[in-house]
Amino acid sequence: MAKNKKRNSRTTSLISLIVILLIICIGGYLGINGFGKGRMITYLKPWGEAISLGLDLRGGVYTVYQADDPDVENFDEKMSSTVNILISRLTRQGFTEATVTRQGNDRIRVEIPNVSDPNEILTIIGTPALLEFVDESGKVLMEGSMVQNAALAQDENGQPCVSFQLTDEGTRLFAEATAANLGKQISINLDGETISSPVVNAVIAGGRGEITGNFTAEEASTLASLILSGALPLNLTQLEVSAISATLGVEALDKAVQAGLIGVILVMLFMLFRYRIMGVIADLALTLYIMIVILLLALTGAQLTLPGVAGIILGIGMAVDANVVIFERIKEELRVGRPLESSISKGFDRALTAIIDANVTTVIAAIVLYAFGTGSVRGFALTLGIGVVTSMFTAIFVTHKLLDIFVDLGAKNEKLYLA
Repeated sequence: MAKNKKRNSRTTSLISLIVILLIICIGGYLGINGFGKGRMITYLKPWGEAISLGLDLRGGVYTVYQADDPDVENFDEKMSSTVNILISRLTRQGFTEATVTRQGNDRIRVEIPNVSDPNEILTIIGTPALLEFVDESGKVLMEGSMVQNAALAQDENGQPCVSFQLTDEGTRLFAEATAANLGKQISINLDGETISSPVVNAVIAGGRGEITGNFTAEEASTLASLILSGALPLNLTQLEVSAISATLGVEALDKAVQAGLIGVILVMLFMLFRYRIMGVIADLALTLYIMIVILLLALTGAQLTLPGVAGIILGIGMAVDANVVIFERIKEELRVGRPLESSISKGFDRALTAIIDANVTTVIAAIVLYAFGTGSVRGFALTLGIGVVTSMFTAIFVTHKLLDIFVDLGAKNEKLYLA
């Protein structure tokens, strides 16, 4: 009975090791070459194509604006509306990968990849959007320049709606338009695209009205921002504008990847020399770690920046460090005369607290950097956070599983674990 149980355990461990090796080999091949090119219906992109590159690696334009009057009433709300309007303008012009973020309290940073002419972007950002109120026959009843204000509000039933206020001329035109279109729709078009089609329920003669519907608060707020997109809520002054060469970014990425590969190879050789069979296990776990990190970057759509590459490399160092802590604890247990299986279990228990404490503090730092940073700083924070969480997973679970597999397969000579 005991022999059969032992034989079954070895068979299970052998199958597990084969599966892990197959995952590494197949995953590495698909990551480099992709799958399904040509006439295949499904297509798995190589990692190099699947990962979105940031502005510093792909090239493009960035600019920084500052609000002229940060003491204006409802400043934070108007800053948020300005960011949403800029995003909307760029998206409508086809720059779907552009990022617009607040920088500090009163600044806005705009980054647009794959653009070489800064003037092209500045024209888009500075050009008011064309907002029109159109009846069912397509006749323009009023232009967006006559909308003085629009904001999130609540209707008489307490539901989110959009309240708006018109200029004097707009008040006159809209009163005539609503009187002529009672019970009909008046569409609100932004650059030729319909963003809302409310039905006129009453004549709006006072220059104030509401757009009601099954809105969420977020949808109503977005609609209000779009209605105001004919003009930005705040006056912005351009502080900085720069074009980044794509060639420079590609060269920087190639050098960073080359340096990272050299570093990983040297680390793997060191682990083999220093920890023998545990070094083999560490190298397998490190390979899985790198594959998981790259896969997560591809799946999440995160933009990889040059500092982000540094974050990945730093994460590799922390993954190796976690294995070093574990292996040193195991060796300490072996030196005091514990059996191998007990040394592995006890070593992991002793190392676990130190690994979690070190990694959790780094994750907190990454979260703070991501929350308050902008541009490449957020790229670094994101890759660092992904790397640290993945390193904890590979160290705590993958390394432990591999050690158990090797022991089950007969690697029980303590000389293999003690340098």
